[in-house]
Amino acid sequence: MVVVMQKGAAPEARERVLTEVRALGFTPHVSEGESRTLIGAIGPAPTEEIREQLRALPGVETVVRITKPYKLASREFRHDDSTVRIRDVVTGAGRFTVAAGPCGVESREQLLAAAEIAHRHGAQVLRGGAFKPRTSPYAFQGLGVEGLELLAEARRVTGMPIVTEVTAPELVETVATTADMLQIGARNSQNYALLAEAGRSGKPVLFKRGLSTSIAEFLQAAEYVLSQGNPNVVLCERGIRTFETSTRFTLDIAAVPVLKELTHLPVWVDPSHAAGRRPLVPALALAAAAAGADGIIVEVHAHPEEAKSDAAQQLDDAEFGALMASLRQVAAAVGKPL
Repeated sequence: MVVVMQKGAAPEARERVLTEVRALGFTPHVSEGESRTLIGAIGPAPTEEIREQLRALPGVETVVRITKPYKLASREFRHDDSTVRIRDVVTGAGRFTVAAGPCGVESREQLLAAAEIAHRHGAQVLRGGAFKPRTSPYAFQGLGVEGLELLAEARRVTGMPIVTEVTAPELVETVATTADMLQIGARNSQNYALLAEAGRSGKPVLFKRGLSTSIAEFLQAAEYVLSQGNPNVVLCERGIRTFETSTRFTLDIAAVPVLKELTHLPVWVDPSHAAGRRPLVPALALAAAAAGADGIIVEVHAHPEEAKSDAAQQLDDAEFGALMASLRQVAAAVGKPL
């Protein structure tokens, strides 16, 4: 349920509600709206008696029951769009965010070259995998801690915050020490122990949809992060597995407006993993912007043909520059300028 405080309610009134919510066996989650404070009370199904008890408290306007299985992610909990801050970059604030960089961190030279391309063309966030979960155990798995150190250097050089994947609960603390945003990849979309640990880190989380995950399952999984008191979640549609083989995955572009309808969380799109081939990436990126996404995360490499992972889908300098020029036009047309 959600306790909606009256406009201008005193801080003491809010504290009284928080105390009462805890005493009733619920976990409170506070959301500051533009004009009102909302207090989500997460726990067992509330009775009408409990709702009446909370309605009677000073400063309470109303108490609304949340019907969705995903409580904190739902529009019932928060009607206004939420924003997520990634160091100095704010996403979901009516502007289009671009995260760009190589699939994997391979070397200092490779990462710094990709970071320079991303920064020069106007990307706001640097992506790069230090730890890489791969389908084959023989494929390049990333540089690990060394990769994190290189990402930190690239951040110092460019000033861009970094987002990098964390692949196991025991790695969250290590990755969170360096990263400005933790990425949970598609293969871990229902790794609930990892999601909860990422939530406890307090770092913003970029959460990718699983290969065969429904939207309802996606949002319920995101709840594991939110339920740890971490509201900073960005959802990412990256394509789902279907019968179609002409692309690496089928980009569910309809998921963008559906998610925007169901949740207040920012929504990004990953056109690189959906396409699997660089000629298709720009069109999918532009489709994401046109569909109302809050941003994209795209793979960029100075020499894609030499990449140790996902070489076929990474954009080079000229391709990324052309994409950014087109993105500025499309994003501006839908009211979300870069």
